[in-house]
Amino acid sequence: MTLAEKLQRTLQTEIPLTSDMGIRVASYDGKLLQLMAPLAPNINHKCTAFGGSLYALAVSCGWGMVYLKLEEAGLHRHIVIQEADIKYLLPVDAELQAECRFDEAAWQKFMHTLIKHGKARIKLDVVIVHQGKPAVAFAGSYVVYG
Repeated sequence: MTLAEKLQRTLQTEIPLTSDMGIRVASYDGKLLQLMAPLAPNINHKCTAFGGSLYALAVSCGWGMVYLKLEEAGLHRHIVIQEADIKYLLPVDAELQAECRFDEAAWQKFMHTLIKHGKARIKLDVVIVHQGKPAVAFAGSYVVYG
C-alpha cells in the first residue's frame, strides 16, 4: 500500500466527514500533497463550494501532510489542528483542489522539538486552487503529541 493509499484509508476511517465530502488523495510526491473533492456534496445555495467544505478540505490537506511526513519518519502520533486562518479569495464552482507544499526547514525544527519534548507544533499553508488561481488561502498550526 502506498503512502497516498494509506492516507486515503486513514482519512476515511478516522475523519468520517472526509468520506461524506468525497475527499480523495489526488497525488503525493514527498513535497506536494493534493486533495480533491467533488463540488456536488459541497455545494451551497449560490451553486459554489460551501465555505465550511473549503475549510474542512484545507484542514484535511495540512493534516494529511503532517500524517504523511510522520509515516515517512516511522512515527505514529496524534495530530490536531490548534489554530487556523482562512481567506476566501474567489468562489469555487468546480471540483475542489487543495495543495500543501512541504517546507524542509520548518519540518526539521519541528522534528527536533518533537523528539526533545514529545510534543511540537508546525504551521502549514494550504491553497485551494480554482482555474489556476488561488481561491482560498489557509494557514494552520498543527500540534503533534503522544
